[in-house]
Amino acid sequence: MNISFPGTLPNSVKQPHLFCTNAPRCHRNRINKVHVTACSKFEGNSADILQAPFLSSDKGLSTNNDIMKLFNDAQQNILYLNKQRLVAMEELKRVRREKELLLARLGQLEAESQSSTAECEFLKQKFSLMETAAMAGGAWNLANKDKSKVKGDPPSIFSEMLLRIDLMVLSGAISTAQASEMRSLVTNKDPILAETFYNLKHMSEKELLVGLLPLLDRKRRQALHIVQICTEMAPLTDAGAVASHVTDLCRALRRRNYLVEVVLPKYECMDLSHVQGLKEASTEFNAYFGGKWHRNKIWTGTVYGIAVTFIEPFHLGGFFTRENLYGYNDDFERFTYFCRASLEYLVKSGKQPDILHLHNWHTASVAPLFWDIFVHQGLGSTRILFTCHDFKYQCVEEPRKLGLCGLDPERLHRRDRLQDNLQPRLVNLLKGGIVYSNKVVMISTPFANSIMENKGSYGLESTLMIHKDKIISVPYGLDDTIWNPAMDKYLPAKFSAEDLSGKGKCRTALRRCVGLYEAQAVTAIVGCVCLDISDADLIFIKSALTSAFRNGAQFVLMGASKTPRIQASLEKLQKDFKENCRVIAKHDEALLHLVVAGSDILLCSSFHDPQNQIMLKALKYGALPILRSGNEENGIWNKETESFMLRFNPDVAVSLTEAINHMKDDPVGWANMVKRGMMKDFSWDAECAERYGDAYWSIHEL
Repeated sequence: MNISFPGTLPNSVKQPHLFCTNAPRCHRNRINKVHVTACSKFEGNSADILQAPFLSSDKGLSTNNDIMKLFNDAQQNILYLNKQRLVAMEELKRVRREKELLLARLGQLEAESQSSTAECEFLKQKFSLMETAAMAGGAWNLANKDKSKVKGDPPSIFSEMLLRIDLMVLSGAISTAQASEMRSLVTNKDPILAETFYNLKHMSEKELLVGLLPLLDRKRRQALHIVQICTEMAPLTDAGAVASHVTDLCRALRRRNYLVEVVLPKYECMDLSHVQGLKEASTEFNAYFGGKWHRNKIWTGTVYGIAVTFIEPFHLGGFFTRENLYGYNDDFERFTYFCRASLEYLVKSGKQPDILHLHNWHTASVAPLFWDIFVHQGLGSTRILFTCHDFKYQCVEEPRKLGLCGLDPERLHRRDRLQDNLQPRLVNLLKGGIVYSNKVVMISTPFANSIMENKGSYGLESTLMIHKDKIISVPYGLDDTIWNPAMDKYLPAKFSAEDLSGKGKCRTALRRCVGLYEAQAVTAIVGCVCLDISDADLIFIKSALTSAFRNGAQFVLMGASKTPRIQASLEKLQKDFKENCRVIAKHDEALLHLVVAGSDILLCSSFHDPQNQIMLKALKYGALPILRSGNEENGIWNKETESFMLRFNPDVAVSLTEAINHMKDDPVGWANMVKRGMMKDFSWDAECAERYGDAYWSIHEL
C-alpha cells in the first residue's frame, strides 16, 4: 500500500511515533486495536479484519507494525503541515501589517508632495516678483535682447498696482501726493512694494492701504546692513544683560527688514548646541597683534535666523580657551585682539556694512582702529554706533598696550581722545568708544526723564558733556514671546488687559502652590523677586513684609542669598510670619511666572534693571511695582497725570501702605491703572527697535 504526501519530509519528522510505549498494557492494547481497524480500511479488507482477532503469527505482527508505522508517519506529517500553516498565517499577518504601514506612508508622502507642490508654486511666484523687480531701468529689454527667445510679456503686477492707485485716488482713500510717491515706487520696480501688493491685492482697499502706506517711509522700505561686533549672545553665552540685548535686538531688527550679522569670539565655554548649520570655513585669515600676524579660524552658523561668525584665534595665549568669558588679567589683550581680528575679517571677506554696532568696553577699541587703520580699506561708507550698557566697567590700562593691536599710544593718549579723566597717565577703552563713535546709545529704563537718570558715569561726566549731541537714550525691551500673560505657557489661566478674569485664577493657584491660606480678609498678595539678596535688599524686604502684614496682605518672596547670615535671616522671616509669608529659595522658571502673575503688587529692587526686568514684567502682568529707592522726580504714578505706575516713597512701608489702601478703597481706579500698565508695549519691536533704527539712519546719512 502506498500513501503519498506532497513534498519530502525530513527524517526528524518521520522518526518519532505517537505510540506511547510507557502507557499501561491495557491502554496500549486498546490503542493497537483502534490503529489496526483504522488502517485496515486502506486495504479494502475491513470486514475480515474487524471479525478476526489479532494474529499471533510473525506475518501478522509484521503487518501490524507496518500499519502502525505508516499511521504514525501520517500523524507526524499532519502535525508538520499544521505547523507550516500557522507559520504561513503569521507571515500573512506580517505582510498585511507592512501593507497597512506602506499605505499610510504613501498617504503621508502624497500629502507632503501636495504641500511641496504648493510651496514650490509659492516660491515660483515669489521668484517671479523678484525677477520683475530686477527689471528696473530697462532691464527687461536687456535681459531679452535676443527677441527670438522672448516667449511672453513681462509680469503685470506693476500694471495692476498703477490701476489700484488710480482707484484709491478717485475714492479719496489717498492723496495725490501719496499716489505720486507710490507711482514712483512702481516705476522703480520696488521689490518690497511688489511683494506687499501681491500678498494683499485680494484684500479690501482699507487692508491694502494698511500694508502700502508704511512703505512710503524710506526707512521701512530700504534695508541697512548691520554688523554687531560683541562678546556675548544669548543663548550661546549667559554672562549678563548684554547677551540677551544683542539677540533680542537682532531679532527685532530682522523683523524690520534689516540685514543683521553678529561677530563673536569662539569661546571654549560657549554652548554651540543652539547654532544651526555650524561649520568650519575652509580658509583662514591673519590678524596683527603684538608685532606679529596670527592665524585665525572662522566658523559660521545661524541663531534664531541671525547670521553669526565665530573667530577662533591660534594665539599662543589661548585667549578664548578658558572656563569663563571675563575676569582674567589679560582681558585687555584678549578683547583688543578680537577687535582687530574682527576688522581684519570684514576686510578680507569683502563686507561693506552700513553700520558697525559695538557693545561696552570689550569692543570699544574697534572705533579707533576703524578710523585710524581700516576706514580706507573698503569701509569708507561704514559708520560706528556704540552702545554703553554700564559705565561701571571701563577698562583702564597703560597707554603702551594700545600698540599691541596697532594703535598709536602717543596719538591717542590725549585728553580729547582715550586719556582717562581720573587717572591721566592711563587710557580708557570705554571713553575711546564714546569719542570715536558716530552715535552713542545709553541703555535706560522706559521711564527715564534724561539719559543720565539713575546712572553713575564714573568719571566720564565731562566726556559725555562734550559729546552730548551724539548721545541718545534707548530703553531696553521685554521679550513678549516669553513674558506675555495672554500666551504664557506656565500659567494655569491666561489673561489680558481686556479680560482680567484669569489673573484671579493665577492668584488662587499661587496661594495653593506656596501654601498660603485663602480668606476674605486678605487684601492683596505682595510679591518680591530678588535673585541675589544683599543687606540693603534684606532691610527693604523686612520693612515691606512688616507693612504688608499690618495691612492684611500676604507676602511671597522668591530669592536667596549667597551669604549664610542673610539666608538665615530670610528663613527666620518665614517662621515669624508663617501664616502670611512664604520664601522660595530655589529659582524655578514656572513658579517665577506664577509669582509675577499672581501678585497684586511687586517689589522691585532697582529702577534700572535691564537683566531681570522685574518692573516691566510686573506691569505686563497686572502687578503694579514699588521700587526700593528713588526720588520724587522719578515717581512713576500720580493721580493728576493718571499714569499707570505707583509713585514710590523713600520709605517702602509708607509706599506699600498707600498702595494697599488705594487698591482697597478705589478698586475701579486700581483696575484702570492695571489695564493701562498692561496695554503699554514694552517689547523690542516697539520703542527700542524704533530708536535704534532712527540712530542707524541718522549716522548712515552723514
